[in-house]
Amino acid sequence: MAERFLIKGGFPLSGEVEISGSKNEAGAILAAILLAEECEIENFPLVSDILEEIEILKEMGAEIEWLGERKIKIKTGKIDPAKIPVDLFEKMRISVLFIGPLLAKFQKFKVPHPGGDKIGLRPISTHLEAFKDFGVRIEEKEEFYHFEMPTNLKGKRIVLKEFSVTATENLMMLASLIPGKTKIEIAASEPHVQNLGRFLAKMGVKIEGIGTHSLLIEGKEKLFGESFSISPDPIEAGTFLIAFAITGGEGRIKNVKSEDLIFFLEKMKEIGVKFEIRDNEILVKPSKEFRATKIQVLPHPGFPTDLQPQTSVLLTQAQGKSLIHEPLYENRFQHLHELRKMGADIEITDPHRALIFGKTELIGNKINSSDIRSGASLILAGLIAKNQTTIENIAQIERGYEKVEEKLKKIGAKIERI
Repeated sequence: MAERFLIKGGFPLSGEVEISGSKNEAGAILAAILLAEECEIENFPLVSDILEEIEILKEMGAEIEWLGERKIKIKTGKIDPAKIPVDLFEKMRISVLFIGPLLAKFQKFKVPHPGGDKIGLRPISTHLEAFKDFGVRIEEKEEFYHFEMPTNLKGKRIVLKEFSVTATENLMMLASLIPGKTKIEIAASEPHVQNLGRFLAKMGVKIEGIGTHSLLIEGKEKLFGESFSISPDPIEAGTFLIAFAITGGEGRIKNVKSEDLIFFLEKMKEIGVKFEIRDNEILVKPSKEFRATKIQVLPHPGFPTDLQPQTSVLLTQAQGKSLIHEPLYENRFQHLHELRKMGADIEITDPHRALIFGKTELIGNKINSSDIRSGASLILAGLIAKNQTTIENIAQIERGYEKVEEKLKKIGAKIERI
């Protein structure tokens, strides 16, 4: 039988929790390793998406050597894209990041359609249009994308159709081995995009505009292997901040880059969450009352879509009417249907807007995790609900949160895996 979480709510959390490496950053860095022949990467999050991405590299011919629990050496000199494992590639959205570096290294190859969270239509048309602007020939047939690189490819100006994180990362990696200068306009600027730029710069690429929406990249004929440490995951940090606050608890969140969460943290203050930032830590203090607010998801540095579901749970405990506006994905409200089963007063006005009326008491129920962040939000709901909550399909949660029930148990949560 599939594993589930059983949660008994009503216990304030207390203690220390250490944040793991960023899943989104690790996914991009693993793909970028293909551009050089050998790299050492540390502080990997031990989550299923990343471990399966490493397995894809291994299946393609990479030599993997674990130097510790969270540090690996990867040699990619014998990579063969013809050996891509279709089942794993189709399972993850993050696998789309292999396309950019493979284009930079190989004349012709094909990849299956990437998978990922079912949070809405997520076509890779922005990627494909940008590749075509470069001159790449692309054909879709028999459930595969077939790519063919032109000869004498040179850098050029590319304008993305949207602030796509993965399309930006793919273009950054492709441009790194293309002669001349490539300018990427309407580039995403999320923290993990910035750190990918810093990793590429360490390998020898000249990049201007890191952290902005306009990147200038001067490609090199060859990149050099480097060591790199994955930054702490801002989404996990935000999730645990809400966990402490919503249970009325207090604690210390260690290994945090608070500058990656500026907008989110300001919104938490507005809602009434009590905390203090110290160096690379956040000290959460007991919060008594929460205020309703408006959350509008925006590209970085705006409010992150990956923290919208967790914040929605917090707003069920806020006095008044809150508005959630999620313009990025039309199925990002699946967790709200599950919260309704627990007694939350929520009106979904259209696929992108919802009203949350609080404060409401949540009652434990049997609920289902449809994606990574939805699952995290349901854990939060279970922590404050009366009686017992059963969360099914927890494999979705484990794609992005490392040993989440163990971390929660250490700070007082009554959570069991069955």
